[in-house]
Amino acid sequence: MKKLIATLLLGAGLAFAGLSATAQTTTEAPAAVTAPAADAPAAAPAAVEAPAAAAPAEAAAPAEEAVKETMDKGDVAWMMVSTILVVLMVVPGLALFYGGLVRSKNMLSVLMQVMVVFSLIVVLWAVYGYSLAFGGEGLIVANLDKVFLMGIKMDTLAATFTPGVMIPELIFVAFQATFAGITCALIVGSFAERMKFSAVLLFCALWFTFSYIPIAHMVWGAGGYLFDKGALDFAGGTVVHINAAMAGLVGAYMVGKRIGYGKESMAPHSLTLTMVGASLLWVGWFGFNAGSNLEANGGAGLAFINTLLATAAAVLAWCVGEALSKGKASMLGAASGAVAGLVAITPACGSVGPMGGIIIGLIAGFLCLWGVSGLKKMLGADDSLDVFGVHGVGGIVGALLTGVFSAGSLGGIKGDDYSIASQMVVQAEGVLITIVWSGVIAFICYKIVDMMLGLRVSEEAEREGLDITAHGETAYNR
Repeated sequence: MKKLIATLLLGAGLAFAGLSATAQTTTEAPAAVTAPAADAPAAAPAAVEAPAAAAPAEAAAPAEEAVKETMDKGDVAWMMVSTILVVLMVVPGLALFYGGLVRSKNMLSVLMQVMVVFSLIVVLWAVYGYSLAFGGEGLIVANLDKVFLMGIKMDTLAATFTPGVMIPELIFVAFQATFAGITCALIVGSFAERMKFSAVLLFCALWFTFSYIPIAHMVWGAGGYLFDKGALDFAGGTVVHINAAMAGLVGAYMVGKRIGYGKESMAPHSLTLTMVGASLLWVGWFGFNAGSNLEANGGAGLAFINTLLATAAAVLAWCVGEALSKGKASMLGAASGAVAGLVAITPACGSVGPMGGIIIGLIAGFLCLWGVSGLKKMLGADDSLDVFGVHGVGGIVGALLTGVFSAGSLGGIKGDDYSIASQMVVQAEGVLITIVWSGVIAFICYKIVDMMLGLRVSEEAEREGLDITAHGETAYNR
């Protein structure tokens, strides 16, 4: 534990030093906004035939019209459906996936934690989270100009990736709220079956405020450090998966191992429910990834097919890996492989080609299998539901390979001037900053919660099961 703490603190110092030394302004965003005007073909002929004095006015009109704000009902409908799909990922998808993996005496406690954590974060997102993440420009966070969603009305618009194409900001707020909610809910799997319900909620509120919001802004927000560096994270490889995985790993260390871990059987009580949960995750993930395009167009189509292909490839890779190492493939392995593929393709889905997506899925399937077996033993932590092994390893693999397979020469969408080596440096920096930031913040938050409430339930409560001791209910009536 001392080595872990020392490493995190040292890394934090290096990360903050790097931020201070390399922070700089950029002129790329304004250029992206004005680019469509130069592409308008009607401007030049009109200017040629018009009198000299009228030429500037004639040329300016098409340019202004090219960036005129418009809203398409198809985009609006797609974003509403995508938001619903992400909710489906969490409740019931993630809840059932996690619930089936724990022992029956803790089934309801996991369902409760996932549902209530998600609900808590969605409310906090509306109160101050959205404002700090997307309320304006800033290196690490934005500002409080939109606290309590002030100034956001039915007709308030938010930008998409296409200049002039807009969607209602309220829908963008809702879509991003689901991302924040599922990120915090993912952490629950690391300390399942032994942490106090009140402690879970307080930790998630603190960690959301000081880790999720800054990472989300740095990667996706205007003026964000990693955003301006050009980091590629289409739907949350760093923001969601690596971020949550590090918080979970630190929690597994700090909460401690389950009673009887390594000595008693702690097999999943219902792989049927786990398979149902994994399937719902896969379905909902189309909204998670393709919805991140913010428009119902070809970009969403690319993210959509990558989500399909990479996940299928990871399922196959995990099953092959299990068959080679253990002699047979398992249902748990297939479900875990699906999640591994979904995690790995998340940062890459909008910038790699379908064949690149398949390769990312195959690599993630094999490496995440190692993450929940070999790496887990090396780390020595009781990460109950393998959050780090799947989301941490898968997120890192996906984030780095995004830099490789986004190249046009490998089927990606980037042009001839794209440098894989340069992008890999930026991707690695994003991964490192996320690991260190989340780890340090998580450690501090766990310490605060431990001092205020205590992290762990009593030994008697843990042995009896959290369903009864924490919630007074049971998942199954005998």
